[in-house]
Amino acid sequence: MAERQEQAAPDAVLTRIGQVVMLHHGGDREEARERLLGLWAELGEDGDPLHRCTLAHYLADTQDDPTDELAWDLRALSAADELADGRNTGNPGEAEDTGNTGDTGDVGQEGAIAIRAFYPSLHLNLAADYVKLDRPDAARTHIRRARDACTVLADDGYGNGVRAAIGRLELRLGDGGAGGGESWGPPRQRP
Repeated sequence: MAERQEQAAPDAVLTRIGQVVMLHHGGDREEARERLLGLWAELGEDGDPLHRCTLAHYLADTQDDPTDELAWDLRALSAADELADGRNTGNPGEAEDTGNTGDTGDVGQEGAIAIRAFYPSLHLNLAADYVKLDRPDAARTHIRRARDACTVLADDGYGNGVRAAIGRLELRLGDGGAGGGESWGPPRQRP
């Protein structure tokens, strides 16, 4: 019974991340960064990969330096890959199907679904980071991975927003890379 209640209860860490993300979206980037870094310190490098992926994904948005943003986005991808390693989680080109038909380890089905839905945005953000750092070849690699991973996204506001952001960045890269100062941003997965 207690195990069922734990499974049904909302994830407290993801709730805390969501609260800080709302603070960031409200305009307090510095405070959001400090709180997210505090959560990162609590989780540690060996914390739950779903939590680390989510947290690093949002921490990247609070960075002022594109190199720091890239480092956090790479941490998010690494944590996602850690969950997907050896399992078929819908990440084309990143994980292989080992014949495992549903075993998702300790993360359970919801965690596996969350990670699959993160890959398009994770790769999109990496592509955008590489554009900022004037590394168009790396950007093109990640934008292709983002496009390939979109098959897991629903035909809803979030999925359509990610696909549209991928299309916009593909157009920019087709025009020679970073170019222009146009502002755009990929939508973020809700925690």
